[in-house]
Amino acid sequence: MFICRLIEHNNAIWSEIMLLENAVVGLVQLVIAIIFAVVALYIGFSVLGKITKGIDEEKELAKGNVAVGILVAAVFVAIALVVQSGVSGLSVGINKALSLGILSVDGMTVVGVAIIQLVLGIVLAVGAIYLALNILDKLTKGVEEFEELKKGNVAVALEMGGVIIAVAVIIQSGVIGITAAII
Repeated sequence: MFICRLIEHNNAIWSEIMLLENAVVGLVQLVIAIIFAVVALYIGFSVLGKITKGIDEEKELAKGNVAVGILVAAVFVAIALVVQSGVSGLSVGINKALSLGILSVDGMTVVGVAIIQLVLGIVLAVGAIYLALNILDKLTKGVEEFEELKKGNVAVALEMGGVIIAVAVIIQSGVIGITAAII
């Protein structure tokens, strides 16, 4: 009888330790996700400034230029889509590393690969947005998109935003595929 109670007590303590460990892992994953999201959005906004040929996004937003606001929002949504896939892959990697032993060579390798995959996703997202906007600019020779954005042309902003988000959805699938293949 005493041994049964001792075993039950030990199992309860072990369950509490596991619950605490899972909570700590979850918090670490959340902090990593926040850091990568902020960095990715900052990079995306900075790159957008280089793409938009003479538009000062901050000034235009302060003036209430809805078209520029739509474009900035589309870039943020696109980056969020891709980063979410990368963070999901990172979470899978961390969980796999925990099962392997997080401080083991295999565990550290899995986490390292997951972080590289997340960074690759961010780079692919920003690069794809840059490429898509440049290709769109070349395809629509009769429309100077960036000049139209300065004028507040919402139709052009929606066109550009649609292209950006469509590219991000496609890139997101690729990031998910990378995760499935390597983790």
